[in-house]
Amino acid sequence: MNGTAHSVIVVGSGPTGLLLAGDLAAAGVPVTLVEKRPRGISNLSRAFAVHARTLEQLDARGLGDEIDRLGRPLDRLRLFGGLTLDLTDLPSRFNHLLVLPQYEVEKALERRAVGAGVSFAYETEVTGLVQGTDGVTVRVRHGDGAPGELSAAYVVGADGMRSAVREAVGLPFPGRSVIRSVVLADVRLAERPENLLTVNTVGDAFAFIAPFGDGYHRVIGWNRAHDVPDDAPLDLDEIREIVRRALGRDYGMHDARWMSRFHSDERQAPHYRVGRVLLAGDAAHVHTPAGGQGMNTGLQDAANLSWKLAAVVTGRARETLLDSYEAERHPVGRAVLRSSGGIVRMAMAKRPWTRAARAVFTGVLGRVRPARTRALGQVTGIGVRYPAPRGSHALTGRRVPDVRLDGGTRLYEALRAGEFVLILPQGETYKNDAVRIAHWASGRRTALLVRPDGYAAWATDALPEGGVNSTDFPREFAGYSLR
Repeated sequence: MNGTAHSVIVVGSGPTGLLLAGDLAAAGVPVTLVEKRPRGISNLSRAFAVHARTLEQLDARGLGDEIDRLGRPLDRLRLFGGLTLDLTDLPSRFNHLLVLPQYEVEKALERRAVGAGVSFAYETEVTGLVQGTDGVTVRVRHGDGAPGELSAAYVVGADGMRSAVREAVGLPFPGRSVIRSVVLADVRLAERPENLLTVNTVGDAFAFIAPFGDGYHRVIGWNRAHDVPDDAPLDLDEIREIVRRALGRDYGMHDARWMSRFHSDERQAPHYRVGRVLLAGDAAHVHTPAGGQGMNTGLQDAANLSWKLAAVVTGRARETLLDSYEAERHPVGRAVLRSSGGIVRMAMAKRPWTRAARAVFTGVLGRVRPARTRALGQVTGIGVRYPAPRGSHALTGRRVPDVRLDGGTRLYEALRAGEFVLILPQGETYKNDAVRIAHWASGRRTALLVRPDGYAAWATDALPEGGVNSTDFPREFAGYSLR
């Protein structure tokens, strides 16, 4: 493989691919990002919601506050049947949902990727790939139609629902269409909606309106009684009618710059890794847009995979570390399919027994705090927990909040180096180049080892006599040497 033996090809320059490629390049890994579209960020965003856990991951890359300033915060998330989640209860400095078009997130991630040294190959379409014992050869077709090949040690498919990478390795994408004939339009409105996000369901009609911030609004609508193919003609009058049914008025929508009809699927690949090829984001899982979890789940896939892949490629970890990516993220993807699908089914409940179930569920979340906390954690990503070995400390596998450290810094500032951070009680020391050392700003006596993605790898409340030593850590963390 010559110079490609320590390189990675990322296919797809959406948010997932950009974050992953930027992380790898920042860790010193040569990265080529392959994209079949011409260069340029599209303003036809699909996602509008940036959740708290995603903002924390962006903060760990120095982008959290910048992106937070670009959007408009929403402290309550309405789901269905009058159910509203109070996001101010989140244990995060980003205790809100940020309403921001996906392209703004892509701009920031692209700038970071370029600065880190990612090589971009636009107008380059993947047509196949072949794996060898020491690398992958990717067959491509360039914009002028000429064929070509690219080689690397690993390939990551972040190329969306119709992933060419997933198809090339023969992975199925089982699932089904949940909703057909959903309509989208980017329009101007003569009347400003009362709320930042406007969403409602009445009878067989559903509508959602969100602002771009440039004078246009994204409108999403669905009429159960009008089930037609995706290629059926669509005009603004049909969208106006759906919105009037669901919201009571159409807000004087006009000047549509884009309209489309699509169907919403629930699908998940059975595996996220086949040898030297991995999948992330929509290439690995797709689901309904309910709860705004799509882009966020993909970005968190990338945050989980990037440090592991960098460690393997640079020789700091065995290849078995990559198995933990699927082991940790596949269950998360499955949970997102269930939660987003559940929100849609509850919102569109029509039969008396499903409406009754919705009323019961809404009542439970409204009255039972643990149930509400769990729902908040699922939708926002704050509650994601990874499996931990039997007998581990209770913190192991959990997300670590952005705690204050001695010297006036925060944990997520310390994580920007892309390394493990060992937080020790004040006065304790530890010498090892494999981790960064920090101390609690408080008098806490826990020793806590934090992974580069902000999850706890190891912890103890009983400090060994003489302080923490490398032998106190597990010999390996899923193939990553901590000694």
